[in-house]
Amino acid sequence: MLPTFKPLLTRLGTAAALLAAIASPLHAEDRPARELFGGKALPSVMQPQAYGFYSKGCLAGGVAIPTDGPTWQAMRLSRNRRWGHPAMIELIEQFSKDARTKVGWNGLLLGDIAQPRGGPMMNGHASHQIGLDADIWLTPMPDRTLTYQERESIQATSMLQPKRFLTINPSAWSERQARLIMLAASYPQVERIFVNPAIKKKLCDTWTGDRTDLGKVRPIYGHDYHFHIRIKCPPGSANCKGQAAVPTGDGCDKSLAWWFTDEPWAKPSPKKDQKPAKPPRLATLSDLPKACAAVLAGPAPASEQEVTYGGGSSLAYSTQEPETADGSIAAVIAADGAQPSFAVPVPLPRPSLQ
Repeated sequence: MLPTFKPLLTRLGTAAALLAAIASPLHAEDRPARELFGGKALPSVMQPQAYGFYSKGCLAGGVAIPTDGPTWQAMRLSRNRRWGHPAMIELIEQFSKDARTKVGWNGLLLGDIAQPRGGPMMNGHASHQIGLDADIWLTPMPDRTLTYQERESIQATSMLQPKRFLTINPSAWSERQARLIMLAASYPQVERIFVNPAIKKKLCDTWTGDRTDLGKVRPIYGHDYHFHIRIKCPPGSANCKGQAAVPTGDGCDKSLAWWFTDEPWAKPSPKKDQKPAKPPRLATLSDLPKACAAVLAGPAPASEQEVTYGGGSSLAYSTQEPETADGSIAAVIAADGAQPSFAVPVPLPRPSLQ
């Protein structure tokens, strides 16, 4: 169970302070938002909230999963991306236990979850911005504790055969990987599981268990050595923008067959006299939900241990309901007068197929 968080702050400050944060030069400057959020080593001490969309938002009150647990080890520690909404961290912990007892999986190797305050990353992901996404390696945890250097350098094992188009490697793939993915999809709070199209097809062709949750497993580019868990907006996250429900059925249909045609992999043909495309504009703080300015400017805890899941006797979060008076972050959102625009789609080639 997620431990009870003791309050470090009983208030989030006055409305004037929060509005000042939004109106500050930090909000107005043109620096890419990925630089601002990537520069924060610790989360904001606020009530846990996911603001915005998976690929356009931020995270208040993030919690870190410990680098090592009885049934997991975190990888690529230098990235500082083992933070998430408490609901996400709790799910990972439960999933890691269930994977051992129900699948015989020794333990999870954890990839990226989110940055301390969420937001855009300098590299690697368009999503993972609101603490509700997590990458899990398809390689089981070893029987020993990996060193820091090993966590930085060890390469995960691809489930695909080298130089063979979308073909599963039988020496890497086993029924345990299939059971692990389907276990992850079975949790009711899980919205989607992203995998390589070859992995999805393998599940479609061979999974003989309950196929109720197979439709949650969605094909996507890459994802041949890990799978991506995405959970729904947690209860009470009024300013979290959820994704449309997955289509009915198991997903073993024309939407999957499309991935095995040339179309998804064809390079776009330049038109005659077409000018080179301009590089995309990097998102700035003003492109994100208004609350993200306050999240970015919010106070940090005294130490990482205080905001690590199960990491101490004094955790920097309150179980109290967020304030609704003018001094709360909710007032800042209300003062904005409109819901933020979520024009940036999930980073999928054809969202309608996902």
